[in-house]
Amino acid sequence: MYKKELLNQFAAHGYVEKSMINGLAAKCTPLLSPAEIVTSEGYCSPEEALEVMGEYYGLPVSHVDSFEIDRSLLEKFSRITLTKNRFLPISISNGVLTVAICCPTDFIALSAIKMAHSGPISYVLVSEEQLINKIQSFAASRSTSNVLRDLKETTQEEPQETSVVDEVQNAPAVKLVDSLINEAISFRASDIHIEPFEKTVRVRYRIDGSLHERAEFPIDSYPAICARLKILAGINIAERRIPQDGRINMVINDVEYDFRVSTLPTVHGEKFVVRILDKTAFNFTREELGFTQKENAVIDKILAHPHGIVLLTGPTGCGKSTTLYSFLKELNKVDVNIVTVEDPVEYTLQGINQTQVNTKANMTFANALRSILRQDPNIVMIGEIRDEETAQIAIRAAITGHLVFSTLHTNDAPGSINRLIDMGVEPYLVADAVVGVIAQRLVKKLCPQCKTKIKATPAEAAMLKLTGPVEIYQPCGCPFCNNTGYKGRTAVHEIMYLNDKIRYAINDRAYLENLRDLSIENGMTPLWEACRELVLDGTTSLSELMSLFTE
Repeated sequence: MYKKELLNQFAAHGYVEKSMINGLAAKCTPLLSPAEIVTSEGYCSPEEALEVMGEYYGLPVSHVDSFEIDRSLLEKFSRITLTKNRFLPISISNGVLTVAICCPTDFIALSAIKMAHSGPISYVLVSEEQLINKIQSFAASRSTSNVLRDLKETTQEEPQETSVVDEVQNAPAVKLVDSLINEAISFRASDIHIEPFEKTVRVRYRIDGSLHERAEFPIDSYPAICARLKILAGINIAERRIPQDGRINMVINDVEYDFRVSTLPTVHGEKFVVRILDKTAFNFTREELGFTQKENAVIDKILAHPHGIVLLTGPTGCGKSTTLYSFLKELNKVDVNIVTVEDPVEYTLQGINQTQVNTKANMTFANALRSILRQDPNIVMIGEIRDEETAQIAIRAAITGHLVFSTLHTNDAPGSINRLIDMGVEPYLVADAVVGVIAQRLVKKLCPQCKTKIKATPAEAAMLKLTGPVEIYQPCGCPFCNNTGYKGRTAVHEIMYLNDKIRYAINDRAYLENLRDLSIENGMTPLWEACRELVLDGTTSLSELMSLFTE
């Protein structure tokens, strides 16, 4: 009976028609609840379904990251128990146990909770995805801490004569690498840094663009860690004098990940950086990438061009490749032949022909591009224009009827024009070929749970180029954002769309400042102004603006 009552609640919110209730109730099984039926058939989002369930069962709905979780409670349960029963103990206060659950009708889970605690229990409703991710995060942290403890105990024992290969078989070394990878994924890290010093090895994760120290362990155990990483990445285990690159492909928690491993010889040993790429998570829309409605109108004009070159510019790690991939996904149709040349191929896209640069086999950007142009492409994506030869071929491909996408490393959009000319491309060719340039930066978003509104000081108002009083937000720190004050990142853009005035100026070798003025006159919003708007609407902080743009 509860099934129809709950479906009536969904109908009251306008998610389903009342005439559909009997049909939807018939689809429900012990393993498939009404909420899961409604969300799986697309009538509402999981978040909306959770709100309806909370209202129906009289339970508060929250985000699992917003709680300060008592780790001592978690020690009483194994990861398998928590994952199987889908609950997470949060805290005990005055004898009342607070527990996060995702399904109020899972009586097996409720019984397991009651067996573990004889006193009163308070339930909080959270999404299943958040719950499982949090359980896996705690399990990975616990595993890493245990392995680090074992590693330190092992190094304190009497050293024995062993080879590097023997050390690789040492369980703590193998477990540590696996635990660090699992933990970094659960923390949403983009990179793992493993850095040797005189007596210790430091591990740091890059989360939302900032490095956070995770652990230290004795240098004595580092050879085994190096060997383990090299074996996984297919790197020469005996070579320690030169930088090396490798890749690891792993499936963790049913998700496929690609890890790019880079080594660098330092004074105290080889430093490792592991870039983490979720191969299944690439599903971004332009709005999710930070493009505003005004910017999308310009992007539409740029992507509508049948030929020409579109450039993305910005520093390493600012999301240029992600933005390019989102454009290619939009343009990927059955009647369009898209070919890319990349170093390396970061994400594989169905229906797009992607080529990997291989310098050892003389498969450079320029050589690959020559071959690609014989493959009858409509659209070509070049991972990066690094030299004059690649720039010349890319420009000529754009002029001869192809739509070309590529990236450059310049400070702003107008600077890309001068960079191409400095590379040896004639100004008249640049003016004819370039359709638009998009400069991009990433800024950290303020935590929505704990950001606090303050009145800007006169100095802060002056930084924002305002004269009157203004209210802005500042980071605070809470469990939801891991006490950093920030949660996630968004992109800010500067889009330079070339009109006739700008083309004439390029042809006349106009100065950079003149190009910038003409672009602003043509509707371009400078990067600083775009980021300033995010400060004023509370998306990011003034300190983020000033850290990116010191002018």
